[in-house]
Amino acid sequence: MNLTIDIARRILEASKQRALELRSPVSIAIVDAGGHLVLFERMMSPYGWATGNISVAKANTAVMFNQSTDAVAQWGSGIPGFASSMATMSEGKFIMAAGGWPIRVGGATIGGIGVSGGNAPGRDDDIARAGLAAAEVMAVPAMQQPQPLGQVQQRPALQPTPSYPSVPSPADAQFNAPVNPTPAPQNVPNSTHHLDSDHDGSYGYDEEQLPFDQYNESRGGQS
Repeated sequence: MNLTIDIARRILEASKQRALELRSPVSIAIVDAGGHLVLFERMMSPYGWATGNISVAKANTAVMFNQSTDAVAQWGSGIPGFASSMATMSEGKFIMAAGGWPIRVGGATIGGIGVSGGNAPGRDDDIARAGLAAAEVMAVPAMQQPQPLGQVQQRPALQPTPSYPSVPSPADAQFNAPVNPTPAPQNVPNSTHHLDSDHDGSYGYDEEQLPFDQYNESRGGQS
């Protein structure tokens, strides 16, 4: 969210209204997040010309350090030469005095406000905080505001979850793998038989088989 001229006007008007209630004419300056002047009003014109420059410096200092100028004054006063160095580097847009605050909307710093010329201690801070209150009202997100009666908030339809084929793990693949059949035995050459040294290798089965009649004749007819 950026600091528009419309938002700056509402903040300035809230601060101005508080200044009128306190009967304290002041100068009010509003800058954006880059320190550029967006809106300015000097209530005591043509007098109090110095308060104009001071209010701009307060607004810039608040944006520069993203905290109130009163807080910057508390810790900056303990650093020797800090104020003069910062004033020189910022070309006079730095000051350590109460009355400057960062403008935050939705947790983001969008600008700063500076008030100068209050006729009593604490008046500048009081007037500046009145403008911050207007900014906080604008920071309420639209989603948190109540909806009209009878209006039902539409919710986005749920999309179906896509399904994907499961991939088996390596362990499952090991157990589910098909069992390969036992390979057929190959033709193995006859193994060599080692015979005893006193054996002639003949077992009586290598002789030629003769018919029964010829066998008897070879034995001389012996029965």
